Amino acid sequence: MTYIFTGFFAAAIYSLTGYLLGRRLFHDRTKPFNEAGLTKTRIIIIGLLAVVLHAITLYNNLIIPEGLNLGFFNAMSLIAWLMALLLLLAAFTNPLESLGVFLLPMTGIAVCLEMLFPGQHTLMVSQALELKLHILMSILAYSLFGLAAIHALLLAVQDNHLRNKRPGGFIRALPPLQTMENLLFQMIGLGLAMLTLSLITGSLYLDNMFEQRLAHKTILSMTAWVVFATLLWGRWKFGWRGKKAIRWTLSGFIVLMLAYLGSKWVAEIILGR
Repeated sequence: MTYIFTGFFAAAIYSLTGYLLGRRLFHDRTKPFNEAGLTKTRIIIIGLLAVVLHAITLYNNLIIPEGLNLGFFNAMSLIAWLMALLLLLAAFTNPLESLGVFLLPMTGIAVCLEMLFPGQHTLMVSQALELKLHILMSILAYSLFGLAAIHALLLAVQDNHLRNKRPGGFIRALPPLQTMENLLFQMIGLGLAMLTLSLITGSLYLDNMFEQRLAHKTILSMTAWVVFATLLWGRWKFGWRGKKAIRWTLSGFIVLMLAYLGSKWVAEIILGR
């Protein structure tokens, strides 16, 4: 039962970290920020404490004698954990902490759902290494594209404010628009690399990726790959940016989420398989 308290404690710290980052983002920029001496680095360290506690909770829920329990809410919590970890580590050297205002409280919710609604979808220990690599690459890809989607939403708000000549409020605390766009495409590039490896390892493990049970997941994942690859090509060839980049990013993310979490929701929650 200890891990249950650990999970709720992690959720509370995630929310606290998001709040503190929000205070930094929304405070009056004409005055120095001094929330009990909490610098950006110290706030990130608090967030990493939540990540550690979240990892303990995941370990207790994911690791079972038969293998890995990748039920819907466990999988969602694992993706959220990896997103939070990647974000906080990257925020030490990149101006990404603004994403934490939205992502970290959502990660806290994912921890709570994991504990309140335990599922059962076991990946057996004896299953092939290719399958395990496929799942690892998939989770990394979903996490990176999830960060990119949140970043794209923030970029959309920033772009809208600047187009309407309303650069006030928290927009002043964000990095320049070009920096935000460069960070977005870096995330997409890494995510596409992971998604490519996911599709390759999936093809090595599965005899027929287009059989009825897997066809929708394969087709949607490949569609998402095409969307993101086209976006990167358009950026390189035509300099795509702004609203076009945001729309392509969000479209690709929605398709990718339908491929994995959408199919798991239908199979495990609605159909109870």
